[in-house]
Amino acid sequence: MRLSAEQLAWSVHGTPLLSDVNLTVEPGQTFGLVGPNGSGKTSLLRLLAGLNKPKSGQVLIGSQPLHNLKQRAIAQSIALVEQQADTTDRISVRDVVALGRTPFLTALRPWSTEDDAIVVQALVDVDMVHMADRLWHTLSGGERQRVHIARALAQKPKILLLDEPTNHLDIRHQLSILELVRQLPITVIISLHDLNQAMECDRIGVMDGGRLIDSGHPNEVLTTSRLQQTFGVYTHVIDDPVDGKQIMRFRSAV
Repeated sequence: MRLSAEQLAWSVHGTPLLSDVNLTVEPGQTFGLVGPNGSGKTSLLRLLAGLNKPKSGQVLIGSQPLHNLKQRAIAQSIALVEQQADTTDRISVRDVVALGRTPFLTALRPWSTEDDAIVVQALVDVDMVHMADRLWHTLSGGERQRVHIARALAQKPKILLLDEPTNHLDIRHQLSILELVRQLPITVIISLHDLNQAMECDRIGVMDGGRLIDSGHPNEVLTTSRLQQTFGVYTHVIDDPVDGKQIMRFRSAV
């Protein structure tokens, strides 16, 4: 499903955080969102998910304006994994993931064996099925992050938004989660700090100062001049001796 932003702007207490953001992600694409801290990546994802209302402009799912849809309808199409999401409730891992099925439950469509199967598969996908009965408050930060991703997968979204999902994860689970995301037959927008991970996306966009200043194929966007100008680093590109992929190495330009 296509997700678009048209001239999005957003501010908090009169301070502009996003200005004139235009973006289209085609069905099935994985779009990487990169930029310095405070550049507006999280703000943009929350607008795309319908959690915040833009000051101006609009978000569209396909050709349908997001503001015309009820929250349940949005949740049946879009799932967001935020950087920080917590609870003080004594709730099990399985129950956290089961929350992803909430948008589909009604009096006429109660919980079913299909929902059970979806929850189990989501736990398997993030390597957390063995912790299904653990209580949330006993988990490490990385384990909680994997449960958040499982909850989003259980939602069976057509569009998945992830805000720095590899934070707190060890390298093995970083790689497995990113590989899982790339294989999903849905539209994905993923905010990343690791620019080498972003190179694996179909397209990327660079945020800076609340604006989307560039977008396109990673090799065309993450040029040495762009990296120096936006991120303040010098870049040296080497070829991986194993698979031949290009790897960027950085040093400060300051």
